[in-house]
Amino acid sequence: MKILCSICGRKGSKGVKNKNLTLVNHKPLIYYTIQQAKKSKLFDQIVVSTNDKKIQAKALEYGASCWFLRSNRLSNSSSPKIPVIRDNLIKSEKYFNSKFEYIIDLDISAPLRDHFDIRRAYNKFIKFKYDNLFSVNKSKKNPYFNMVEMRGEKVYLSKNKKKFYSRQQLPIVYSLNASIYVWKRKALLQHNNLIGKKTGIYEMSEEKSIDIDSKFDLKLVKFLMK
Repeated sequence: MKILCSICGRKGSKGVKNKNLTLVNHKPLIYYTIQQAKKSKLFDQIVVSTNDKKIQAKALEYGASCWFLRSNRLSNSSSPKIPVIRDNLIKSEKYFNSKFEYIIDLDISAPLRDHFDIRRAYNKFIKFKYDNLFSVNKSKKNPYFNMVEMRGEKVYLSKNKKKFYSRQQLPIVYSLNASIYVWKRKALLQHNNLIGKKTGIYEMSEEKSIDIDSKFDLKLVKFLMK
């Protein structure tokens, strides 16, 4: 079974300017994801999808494939990710004249994951025969207890049908950490929803689950990586 590694990085990030090329410990952020993919030794091909020639050049420098530039339609800030991964799969199958049964997407903004996480997520995906799987970490905030939302002028607990009076009583909830996404080919080509009938999760530690979405996140990652 052939496995494709998809790495998606567009220019124009808002939280951190030129995020994917930002230097962390003297290396651009994209370097870490490509190296993790290589170290996992899972992939037949590692393909970067980008709309930026500078990102494309770095992807090629670090040993990934990147022969096309992503369309504008799939590169704006409101573009959902699943169609981008699907586009990468379709282009890769045509380019390599090969069918990939499994696709693993690794997010550039989550550099604290390691290659063992990639392998463990894939192994769980195979063991339980999921259609797709994504990585999570236990959430520090819980919608049953300490997350609120506004409805008109009133404030409500996000989940207010049942009252809990201590953290120990709460259902465990998880945060998507935007690090690892695993797909069966058929599921990726046919569905636009992340959660389906046969979806699994792979739990990661809090310290590995920082998704760089702001300047503060970037400072924290730089500190931890030192």
